[in-house]
Amino acid sequence: MSGLSAWRCIIISPAEAQSMLLKDKVVIVSGIGPGLGQELSTLAAAEGASAVVLAARTPAKLDAAEQEIVELGLGTRTLKVPTDIADREQCIALAEQCVAEFGRIDVLFNSAYDPGSFEPIEVADLDAWRRAMDVNFFGTMQLTQACVAHMKDSGGGAIVMIATMVEHKPLATQGGYGASKSALRSATKHLALELGRYNIRVNSCHMGWMWGPAVEGYFAWQSQQTGRSQEELIAEVTRSIPLGVIPDDGDCARAAVFFASDYASVVTGAALDVNGGEYMPV
Repeated sequence: MSGLSAWRCIIISPAEAQSMLLKDKVVIVSGIGPGLGQELSTLAAAEGASAVVLAARTPAKLDAAEQEIVELGLGTRTLKVPTDIADREQCIALAEQCVAEFGRIDVLFNSAYDPGSFEPIEVADLDAWRRAMDVNFFGTMQLTQACVAHMKDSGGGAIVMIATMVEHKPLATQGGYGASKSALRSATKHLALELGRYNIRVNSCHMGWMWGPAVEGYFAWQSQQTGRSQEELIAEVTRSIPLGVIPDDGDCARAAVFFASDYASVVTGAALDVNGGEYMPV
């Protein structure tokens, strides 16, 4: 089994362009970088967003994401805002710059994260847990708060939390990351309850293994450490995935874009498991 999904080139006709999932929406994506964040920003543009606001701590990552959008040739407007979501003032500035430039915020993809430390809990560096909590929970809440006020002013919006399968299916050494995302999961439900009357929807996508730069690097490192082939290591993982492949990060991004689209206009407080079937809630 391969962890790679086949690359598909999609040519969009003028008629199909009218039904793009994010047509004319103003979208913010946090956590821009190689992998899911960049996939989300490029897909938002491909699905017709009128503007995509790119947020990450590293300016070079913003440049790379912007270039991918430009290369689509769709004329999508972009705004790059270096942002550390753990800093409340930077979150407020990001939302304000978006509204100043494009007039509103329609969609927020909360994709920024800190993995924390990968250690057994009994010996874990709890300062690393705090850093993960500062980004994954408090940082995400700060950016959400900064955007919600503007969404209310414009009559609604969609917020998509990028969550993790680890909340449902614990993995050894990922306790800190899982704990921070579990806190976010609970807050997501409360946000959906409280913001529904303002036509603001809040949902979450719970990702498992995602084939992209980070996971490719992980398997390369594991292969060097163990002397086993990458194919063997990948097969070991995919045996527990009913679809038989590690989902591509681009395919995972599509699930998140669905939640942001008008096709999910009556969906809020939902949690979508995007993991090839590795975890199936009862």
